Amino acid sequence: MSKLEQVIQVIIDEFKKNMAANKAKRPASASGSDSPNPRPSGRKLSIGIPVVILLIIAVVFVQSNLFIVRANEFVIVRQFGEIVRVIDEPGLKFKVPFVQTFTRLPKFTLVYDVPPAEINTLDKKRIMVDYYSLWRITDPVQMIESLRTLDAAENRLGDIVYSSIRTELGKMNYVDIIKDRISTRGGIDSTVKGQVNDTLVRNMSGIELIDIKMKRADLPAANEESVFLRMISERESTAQQYLSQGDAEALKIRAETDREVSEILSRAEADAKTIQAEGEKEAARLYNDAYSADPEFFNLYRTLTSYKTTINGETVLLLPINSPYLRYLTGE
Repeated sequence: MSKLEQVIQVIIDEFKKNMAANKAKRPASASGSDSPNPRPSGRKLSIGIPVVILLIIAVVFVQSNLFIVRANEFVIVRQFGEIVRVIDEPGLKFKVPFVQTFTRLPKFTLVYDVPPAEINTLDKKRIMVDYYSLWRITDPVQMIESLRTLDAAENRLGDIVYSSIRTELGKMNYVDIIKDRISTRGGIDSTVKGQVNDTLVRNMSGIELIDIKMKRADLPAANEESVFLRMISERESTAQQYLSQGDAEALKIRAETDREVSEILSRAEADAKTIQAEGEKEAARLYNDAYSADPEFFNLYRTLTSYKTTINGETVLLLPINSPYLRYLTGE
């Protein structure tokens, strides 16, 4: 029971008590023939009724123009439709009767949870996005003047948030969204929050987006399996392409290596032949120099050297005894 109802009930109870008391006095007054004025009680009753009615009207009047402001709300006071006062301090307040009205707006953080919506990614895949927004009123006057009601404010906030999320997710491929959900969603949430608040400030909306949390960003259940199969096929095709490229590159590298090895061997053989020719040339020169210096000793050296290859225990030589080749063996 409200205070107004309690006051009215007390007044009614007192009125009933007075009526009962007056009725109890009437018989005694009527039986006494010596009473000169039997009407004073009726006159008192006729005076008391208007007083009670006036008291009730006064209580109702005061009660209807007093209101309580709570600590977690704003109160907007209007006069003939124009905002004349914003009350943000808690307590008992009074408005001008018949002229002023008031509207309550919450100070606390509000949660706006929207139904899941479909959004297209950069690679043309449709994903279901489910999120909620935390927001609050920063300027109640701006909010009332631009958005009018809380429902309108939530709808406007939802439109801006959805547009920003759709834009950001539209810049990304589906794989990039799901492969690292924590960091990806955190980055998207931060970007969307900044964009939405910039838009709200430009529009002088009087509200602020505190945070946005993405609960889900997945494929719709109807085409989830088909998309996964297509993604697997695409990945297998990509893997096969990489393998083919790798095989081609390996063949190219092996061919290049074989060519380089062949060139190196050719250069080495050419260098070896050159060195061998130079060595033979140098040996011939040394032989000529030795022969020129001492022909007899050179002939001795050549003969003794040839003995190493011709007389090895297996070679049979048929030579005349007076052969010059045997001269050093026979001592003649």
